[in-house]
Amino acid sequence: MRQGWRWFGPSDPVTLDHARQAGATDIVSALHHVPPGVAWTRGQVEERRAIIEDAPGDRTKLRWSVVESIPVADEIKREGRAARVAIEAWIASLEAVAAVGPRIVCYNFMPVLDWTRTDLDWPLPTGATALRFDQKRFAAFDLHVLKRPGAEADYSAEQRAEARRTADGFGEEDVASLIRTVLAGLPGGTTKGLSIDEFRDYLAAYAGTDAARLRNNLIAFLDIVAPIAQSLGVRLTIHPDDPPRPIFGLPRVASTAEDFEALFTAVPSPANGLCFCTGSLGVRPDNDLAAIAARFADRIYFTHLRATRRDDDQLGFQEADHLDGDVDMPAVLAMLMAENRKRPEDRKIVLRPDHGHRMLVDLESDKVVNPGYTAAGRLKGLGELRGIMRVLDRLPDEMLASFR
Repeated sequence: MRQGWRWFGPSDPVTLDHARQAGATDIVSALHHVPPGVAWTRGQVEERRAIIEDAPGDRTKLRWSVVESIPVADEIKREGRAARVAIEAWIASLEAVAAVGPRIVCYNFMPVLDWTRTDLDWPLPTGATALRFDQKRFAAFDLHVLKRPGAEADYSAEQRAEARRTADGFGEEDVASLIRTVLAGLPGGTTKGLSIDEFRDYLAAYAGTDAARLRNNLIAFLDIVAPIAQSLGVRLTIHPDDPPRPIFGLPRVASTAEDFEALFTAVPSPANGLCFCTGSLGVRPDNDLAAIAARFADRIYFTHLRATRRDDDQLGFQEADHLDGDVDMPAVLAMLMAENRKRPEDRKIVLRPDHGHRMLVDLESDKVVNPGYTAAGRLKGLGELRGIMRVLDRLPDEMLASFR
């Protein structure tokens, strides 16, 4: 598989040289400075491509192979086919990308919020820090900071009591930190940062939108854009929900194998693919990741590889080392590599290490590092993944395909 590295553009403190030194060959990037719903121009995409691929001097060449992400504007998620202006802008961005070079485009269909955490620097016994989703802190925020109408129905009596106790222990900085972390946006997020009042307004706009309606809007969107992507030679990959369950009363429709089956059945175009994120899917104990990888192998064009460790309540979780936690990474890699062997060079799966710990020099640096996207943590993760792949690569096809 092609080894990728996420890069947030010229302002990213983790540089392209860092990606080279980590051993990555492919870059995953996007025009994060362009707001959702605004079309990318060919000139903007070409400028980014040149920065990535036109390496100075004798530097190792890199390839911009994945766009992560072209953000899907919120009105598309709410209105589906009726959001014509936003869909046309998305298509214009897709066409600009296809004209310049990248052939894989990632996107998500999570309403209002992108990936969500409650803590960005959770201390680990090693002295490193990790991203974390604490269900108790989340419930306390939902019930007692946001004060979402009807939120009580989403929690058991025991969870409500625990949330009350947790909220009683909040100081001003705890509340401010949760607002920044949950609502103000995380690196790579495709939604804008929101204030509490703005967030309440967005939630109100989704009143009456259940999972069936959201799924229908996603299918309507793909009915329009997948044939265009196919004609352009571009493969679309939907990122799973993170966490993979409803939050804040908002539905989620990309969380399980059944969700993906419904999506690929409704829109069978080969351009309609999956970004296989082991961290997002691994948060649900009922998701068998190796089985999902095997079931949808021909739809997986891009993969995020990381591991999470669930709390005892099976709702909270933290980012674990890439080969630890609740993800059977060797089994997942075996399924992906078995599929990858069948493909021509121009259709190989692109992987990237995801959400590394903050550690080593990244703990000491004065530079603001994107949470989850430190250099040292991802370098460690990619090295671990590369070691497993090197061993699996020695196995014959029949053994690799049955490795569980």
